[in-house]
Amino acid sequence: MKIGMTAIGIGKAARPTTIRAVAENADRLGFATLWAPEHVVLFDSHESKYPYSDDGHFMAASTIDLLDPFIGLTYAAAFSSRIRLATGICLVAEHNPLVLAKVIASLDRVSSGRLALGVGIGWSVEEFAALGIPFEKRAQRTCEYIEAMRKLWDEPKSSYKGEFVRFDGVRSFPKPHQGVKLPVIFGGESMPALRRVARMGNGWFGVKLNPEQAAVKIATLRSLMSEAGRDIADLEIIISPYENQVTAEDLRAYHELGVAEFVPFVRLPGDDSRIPDALERIAREWVEPAAKLH
Repeated sequence: MKIGMTAIGIGKAARPTTIRAVAENADRLGFATLWAPEHVVLFDSHESKYPYSDDGHFMAASTIDLLDPFIGLTYAAAFSSRIRLATGICLVAEHNPLVLAKVIASLDRVSSGRLALGVGIGWSVEEFAALGIPFEKRAQRTCEYIEAMRKLWDEPKSSYKGEFVRFDGVRSFPKPHQGVKLPVIFGGESMPALRRVARMGNGWFGVKLNPEQAAVKIATLRSLMSEAGRDIADLEIIISPYENQVTAEDLRAYHELGVAEFVPFVRLPGDDSRIPDALERIAREWVEPAAKLH
């Protein structure tokens, strides 16, 4: 099992010196993936319910520094050579798909094929309204955009005709280093989210699930994948407990469920000089035990 880390682009981890320290040391210590979140705008208050808190409030203040994930990950790429770089998650429906396809391809090229596109459909009605994008049908828009982007990544000349995006005879270069195989990892735990994973995902990122809850979702995914004519063995399963407490026994339980990557909740020290020691402690706690699971 591999260990990832959500530690790029938010709060103090939006500082360039912190990104460099995290990227260099996570790369050195054998972490699998650096995940970067995305929100274009936040609000002091909102009617929308954030799905991963009990009270529905977003986990950070509306004034927190929150980088564009692709810029943050590109900066991290320059200070690493091995670790995977991933959006956790990209709100695809908030982007123009042709522009987004170019950004993704560019980062995958300059990182020599280390990018994974973590995808979510979004939860904030207020954010979509501020951007002038309908909140309704955002799931359909997301899936259509991904289909269109995969054509741009794969074909020398591409055309696409859908409800939300249309283009004819366009050329988009460079292609991603990974080509159309660039992994698309869907977040979400609802049945519609799991159906999206089964239909078009290369991976699934489940959040705030203990081993028992994860087992139920994975069993559902196995059934949905089979219905779609796909093998769950071809799906990368990633779990984060978010702020829930986890133990070494939990780690083994996730591994036995087929979880490929575990993403513990990490709090970085405010002083960049302490990051190497902090990540070494986290590596001893998680990376080393996970590597021994068979």
